[in-house]
Amino acid sequence: MKIGAFLQCALGFVLCVLNGVEQAGLADEGALEQQAVSLLAEYLAIDTTNPPGNEVKAAEFFKAIFDRDGIEATVLESAPGRGNIYARLKGDGSKKSIVLLNHMDVVPAYKQLWSVDPFAGALRDGYLWGRGSLDMKGMGIVELMAMLALKREGIPLRADVIFLGVADEEAGGAMGAGFMLKEHYELLESAGIVLNEGGSIYASEDGKVLHYDVETTQKTPLWLTLTTTGKPGHGSAPRGDSAVGRLVEALHRIGGYQTPLTVEPIVQQFYAETADLDPSPQRRVSLRDLRESLKNPDFAAEFTHNPFANARVRNTISITMLEGSNKINVIPALASARLDVRLLPSEDPQQFLDELRRVIADDSIKIEPVLSFMPSSSPTDAEFLRVLRELAQNLHPGAKVVTPLSIGFTDCHYFREHGIACYGFMPFKRTDKDAERIHGNDERISVDNLKSGTRIMYELVRRMAAQ
Repeated sequence: MKIGAFLQCALGFVLCVLNGVEQAGLADEGALEQQAVSLLAEYLAIDTTNPPGNEVKAAEFFKAIFDRDGIEATVLESAPGRGNIYARLKGDGSKKSIVLLNHMDVVPAYKQLWSVDPFAGALRDGYLWGRGSLDMKGMGIVELMAMLALKREGIPLRADVIFLGVADEEAGGAMGAGFMLKEHYELLESAGIVLNEGGSIYASEDGKVLHYDVETTQKTPLWLTLTTTGKPGHGSAPRGDSAVGRLVEALHRIGGYQTPLTVEPIVQQFYAETADLDPSPQRRVSLRDLRESLKNPDFAAEFTHNPFANARVRNTISITMLEGSNKINVIPALASARLDVRLLPSEDPQQFLDELRRVIADDSIKIEPVLSFMPSSSPTDAEFLRVLRELAQNLHPGAKVVTPLSIGFTDCHYFREHGIACYGFMPFKRTDKDAERIHGNDERISVDNLKSGTRIMYELVRRMAAQ
């Protein structure tokens, strides 16, 4: 029985017609799903913590799988150990290529704070535990399975389907997506669409699907280094004007600063479209016109108490790194801090920096941008969104496909800067608690979620590449 037919049935279609087949079984679908579980467990055990990355180990993992299935794949290193994996299924060229993008690096995990070893690929309580299970090795596996199923099924393709696993996304992407588009653009210039991380199937804590989120626009980073200088000396003779002391005072002022509330049009639209899902009648009214409602201090305090909602309506500043002396008895000459700043799309970075200098109120402190790029977006009338709406209605009737502002950034901007549409959607149910585990402790994905995501990703790619 054809895989495409039984996957389509599994997605809830009453009538399944693919290649002339009207009825289909589920046996092979189960094998495909189980392979996804096994491969993700193996993938999670590959430590690609960035820094240093060592993504070449993950790239070789993928290449071995593609080689076994007869799919041509190439590992491209941007630096020793910084691998990127490129594989391609050829279509007839009547449609532009589809790129299945994922990053192979992960952020550090502090083993002593986890319930399991974050790099053991542990299967426990119906979940696969591990750093990167949600961000975003799980996505890499379901994209891989879509490629393998298309090849095994032998479906005639109109569009080429490209698998692109990249390095370095967690540090800005210069060694990964940036490198690929700068040094190997010819491999990607045929692309019409890129599917990436950034959205999900948003669900309540009891598992009820509320809406499908697709990232078309995201906040932009303005990563900063703050550096203070002072007279060094012995720790036994404290100095009131030490570099560390002045830095701490500046960070205290930054920590107490609240950036202004600003409701971008995309945010206004998102909350208006999803207002009816809120259980509180009074809050539903407020969400329908968020811009006006946030003028009420009580509502603003309640709304911004949720850190994800708060980040959608203001520029944010997180103090993430500190460095001073490397010896307890030495007053250092230099002290520094890193700030993870995320700007709303309409924000002028220079104006924000000018305001930050006013808040710091110490002209001797040096402020240096580490990473910054201009905002970008993708069209909201694309074929991908139409196909996703059709699938959403079959899977979860009544669920809307919406395009909230993403508070994080991804590699999508590299493609958008080249005029290639990029959409963030991972075909997994995700709750607020799941989101808190991304870059946090005990990150995990349920086996059921991975299996359903395998089916959804396959069907999305098949429909776009073969129709």
